[in-house]
Amino acid sequence: MHLLFISSLLPDHDPASGFELANRAIAQELRRQGARVSFAGFRLPGSRMPVPGEVPLGELIIENALATRGRKAAWVAHALRSGLPVAAAKLHGLGDRLMRERLAAAGPVDGYVLNSIQMPTAYPMLARDKPSIFVAHNVEHRTAAENARNARSRLARYLYEREARLLEAAEARICRDAAAIHTLSRDDGRALGLDGDPRYEPLALTLGRPAAAEDEARRYDIGLIGSWSWAPNRVGLDWFLAEVVPHLPETLTIAIAGRFDGAPPRAPKNVRFLGRVPDAQAFVRSSRVIALATKGGTGIQLKTLETFEEGLPAVATTPALRGVDAVPDNVVVADEPEGFAAGLEAMVHLDREGRSLRVDGAAFAERQRAALASGIGRGLAILDAALSRPRKAAGASRAAPSFQAREFHSGWVGGQ
Repeated sequence: MHLLFISSLLPDHDPASGFELANRAIAQELRRQGARVSFAGFRLPGSRMPVPGEVPLGELIIENALATRGRKAAWVAHALRSGLPVAAAKLHGLGDRLMRERLAAAGPVDGYVLNSIQMPTAYPMLARDKPSIFVAHNVEHRTAAENARNARSRLARYLYEREARLLEAAEARICRDAAAIHTLSRDDGRALGLDGDPRYEPLALTLGRPAAAEDEARRYDIGLIGSWSWAPNRVGLDWFLAEVVPHLPETLTIAIAGRFDGAPPRAPKNVRFLGRVPDAQAFVRSSRVIALATKGGTGIQLKTLETFEEGLPAVATTPALRGVDAVPDNVVVADEPEGFAAGLEAMVHLDREGRSLRVDGAAFAERQRAALASGIGRGLAILDAALSRPRKAAGASRAAPSFQAREFHSGWVGGQ
């Protein structure tokens, strides 16, 4: 079976973000189970050249952290003109004919892996041209609605509310048309209305790399890592800085790794902003305790998986544990600022006294790996069954009247 893995960007050979790490884990498991996997996506300007098995669709800047104000304004303007969500408008521009021509460079393929919602929202024909496996990394309309509630201006609130309406319609359409559907947590499956759908199978994830050797290099007491340009992550970081840090002694050193969209927020002197670090694994191991301060969003937190697979002690909020069925014993769960801070302080003191809370994370990683293999295997079986019957039968159990024309018309503003 030859599958074309269609994503907004071609894969990074040295993935750093949670999204890239998740993509690699899924693609590797597809290949392990016998599928031939090719990739299609855009390239960042100046990025590495494509290799055999990769289909470049063109060059684009799509990350907020890399975009100028003028480019962001152009994205919004195009979204309003086209009736697309901003997340899809960034990618929209080739047209269906040219998109099909460029995808044809992959050669004959049996089906698509539609990796997240952005590409099939910008190009709806992707969900119809071939039987597809849709991988929903997040429930995007819920994330947009959260962003609207946390918006700091009326314009931002309006844009996020618009985004939520359009993304909800797009998610419903893509799920309806897909042959098989994966989410990265069972909560996301419920949010997308997939409970009981025979085409649906949740995935577990693993980073798929061995834990680093134990060492005693503890440069920081508390570590946080994330893509802070992504609004849901930033909400958690802002909560940590505003609500948790005031309850911590100033003698504790706090390191925050990850890229910002603009300047980092103001923080006390014991907080260091490191920017994007070259080795996330080395960073988390350089901290005595990891703070998993997630306060919203959907999908699974790859920083949570990395922490648990490394066997590192952590304090986590409940949302940080999405997609994790068994929480390790060296993890404290706390959703209130005082309890979160108390857990961090206690763990730091134990480590400073030589009573390390680090454990072997191999058992956790193996559980995740087995669950990922099971989920991918089920998705491939569902797709294989869809390939053996007429295309119109795929997703027939959830058929609904087509609303493509009004969904993406520039005057459409949503509504169910």
